[in-house]
Amino acid sequence: MYKRVKLMQGNEACVEGALVAGLKFYAGYPITPSTEIAELCSQKLPQVGGKFIQMEDEIAGMAATIGGSLAGLKSMTATSGPGFSLKQESIGYAALAEIPCVVVNVQRYGPSTGLPTAPSQGDIMQAKWGTHGDHPVIALSPSSVRETYDLTIKAFNFAEKYRTPVFLMLDEIVGHMREKIEIPDLDQIEIIDRTKPHKDDPNYKPYQIEGSELVPKMAAFGDGFHFHVTGLMHDDFGFPTSDPDISDKLLRRIMNKITNNIDDIVLYEEEQIEDAEIVLLAYGATARSARSAMKEARKLGLKVGLFKALTIWPFPEKQIRQLAKRNIKFIVPELNLGQYVLAVERVIAGQSQVFSLGKVNGEAITPDEILTKIKEVL
Repeated sequence: MYKRVKLMQGNEACVEGALVAGLKFYAGYPITPSTEIAELCSQKLPQVGGKFIQMEDEIAGMAATIGGSLAGLKSMTATSGPGFSLKQESIGYAALAEIPCVVVNVQRYGPSTGLPTAPSQGDIMQAKWGTHGDHPVIALSPSSVRETYDLTIKAFNFAEKYRTPVFLMLDEIVGHMREKIEIPDLDQIEIIDRTKPHKDDPNYKPYQIEGSELVPKMAAFGDGFHFHVTGLMHDDFGFPTSDPDISDKLLRRIMNKITNNIDDIVLYEEEQIEDAEIVLLAYGATARSARSAMKEARKLGLKVGLFKALTIWPFPEKQIRQLAKRNIKFIVPELNLGQYVLAVERVIAGQSQVFSLGKVNGEAITPDEILTKIKEVL
């Protein structure tokens, strides 16, 4: 069988995956190390009838992305740490107004301008808590070029299925590396589109749910329906309300549409877990070093396994709690001073020992550094 094989950059894979998922609108502002995403979207979107627009800043880029989605187009923006910070208020708006979109953050060393071309995983907690108030969060983190392709498609599917913004948290290493990947046939790829109301439905309300459903149908501006979109608490028509009961019901619903579907959203991989006494819990580019360290440890007779989080938020609580029952030691390597490790410690709650391995000098964590940590905690 003929296979489509290509040497592809991580940022390029993001664009190719987005186009397969149905991307038709991109708005953003160039920023290292995500700029290739904007550049390629500017070239490729017009070829498929889509629209690309470079906005004047990151705030406008996020706002325009929201507008594109409200107009009925699958929409995406991409940035890095400083731009991700600027987008947060509008991300909160998208979460409350239930506007599907994909926000790519190719993380770089910070804070502030930092080292723009150096890798980091310093925005992990910002992805969870960056905007204010309680809000739903889905964040995915690829560790390879092929995973970037696949998880970009997943990000769009989750955004459309649950009517929510979704983060794709690359890091500079994954964004700029080049690998040979096998591109799957289109008939092997699941594509999900938002559920729309019947065009002649006289009773359509943009935030009304049916039965046990938690995600309302979504019409586009221009479909002929009259409805309101606001960042205020709102009723089923979308109009602002101060009613405490309606507000409570709304916020709980937009949270529950994620928490009630954890098994669908949480993606992960396990290797050599069955007899492991130490588990490396890693994500993004650091998971590559963790896998190499695990293999070296196994050669030395050390029972080490790998848990790779593809979905970093929601946190894979069920899976980690199950492992903690075996009194396994956890090592969490990450390119920050200890962010995701806090979620591990919270979930384990003292059942097992948890060790952090953070690095913030602008360089990747090496397999040898992880192997040294393994030997230390034995």
